[in-house]
Amino acid sequence: MTSTPEAAAPGRAGMFAALRVRNFRLYASANLVSLTGTWMQRIGQDWLVLQLSGGSGVALGITTALQFAPTLLFSFYGGVLADRYDKRRVLTITQAVMGALALGLGLLVASDAIALWHVYLLAAALGVASSLDMPVRQSFVSEMVGPDRLANAVSLNSTVFNGARLVGPALAGSLIGVSGGDTAPAFLVNAASFAVTITALLAMRGSELRRSPPAARSRGQLREALGYTRRHPDLMLAMGLAFVAGTFGFNTQITIALMAREEYGLGATAFGFLSTCYAVGSLSGALLSTRRSTRPLQRFLVVSSGVFGALLVVAGLMPTETSFAVLLVPTGAAALVFSVACNSFVQLGVDPQVRGRILALYFMCFMGGTPVGAPLIGWVSEHLGARWGFIAGGLVCVAAAVVAGALLARGRRVRLELHVSPPSAHLHVAPAQPPERAAGLAEQADGEVPGEQVARDRAR
Repeated sequence: MTSTPEAAAPGRAGMFAALRVRNFRLYASANLVSLTGTWMQRIGQDWLVLQLSGGSGVALGITTALQFAPTLLFSFYGGVLADRYDKRRVLTITQAVMGALALGLGLLVASDAIALWHVYLLAAALGVASSLDMPVRQSFVSEMVGPDRLANAVSLNSTVFNGARLVGPALAGSLIGVSGGDTAPAFLVNAASFAVTITALLAMRGSELRRSPPAARSRGQLREALGYTRRHPDLMLAMGLAFVAGTFGFNTQITIALMAREEYGLGATAFGFLSTCYAVGSLSGALLSTRRSTRPLQRFLVVSSGVFGALLVVAGLMPTETSFAVLLVPTGAAALVFSVACNSFVQLGVDPQVRGRILALYFMCFMGGTPVGAPLIGWVSEHLGARWGFIAGGLVCVAAAVVAGALLARGRRVRLELHVSPPSAHLHVAPAQPPERAAGLAEQADGEVPGEQVARDRAR
């Protein structure tokens, strides 16, 4: 049996450990190009809707809702596809479909035949394709790098996503500005970018993929995934926090656009700059997360969710576009620290045979609330002022973190230590009573893989 250089030392640590794997290098490089195009389309689509609707926040919220509503209906089927079929082949198909949809939108705008209902329809179709693509893409990462580098690969994936988020909005804003407000070039560039990902998928070495055993066709696979999640309260906590943050906090594509246009009276170029500021913070948060090689603790999820919500509130209170742009940086960093930790927490806490379906449920929670949250935040921004889109979303996230923290601390001693030199804060959670059994359960709750504790209990 021969071994590849990438498989030689799976335990080596480092910020870029997963990039030692050839297949992941191809995937990450192509993803950077493709996601840059995706972010260009997002900025172009938001600006196009504002143009066609006369600056309506509700229309912007409806578009976002239509794009994310299919997550509730189709994500689980994407998870089933991930567990049952060859992930690389499924990704090739979904990427081709999304490229065709971007091309169609670009041609409609270029021919001046575009209407608002066209954007709605294509946004919904893109949402269907994306909802099938996402669980497959996320679970495919573990096949490329294996369990030892999975946490690092998830963080690097987010780094690539936010590197694209840094470049894409700026490129889109500049391209739309140079084109006199025409959004068609942004859509056409995105359509071309999908070819890069498809090429990278086809160039991968199949022999180096760590394929998990395919799940057999059977009834009740959704019930099985739901039952698995219910048996692991730590997964339910992560999904609950992800639902609240995704529904009310991760609506910056709406709230930043409305703040730029309605509150500060800025144009497309400045909107792109503000989105880039948020992306700078997001990229910083993703890079910070690359140093993590183990499963995060539950209390880390709770604290990072609360910090993100608090920063949303502060950003919404900023009086000028300059101070608003400055606050977007730490807000973006907090958002990514939370989302990367949540993603890693779920991926590292499930069995490989159900990973696709559990990730589908996770993304249904994280993105499935957007069809409700996006129009609601758009309505709040339109009727109470653009600032309230940030403030209201942040307050809900803080409230959810407080409730989750109270549930996590129930029956335990909670102690916060603050240090002046060096400045730091440490949250300590311990059982209220120190018997050996309670200590074992507390250890599990603080981040072990759920199945390990269950196996030990059965052995006793």
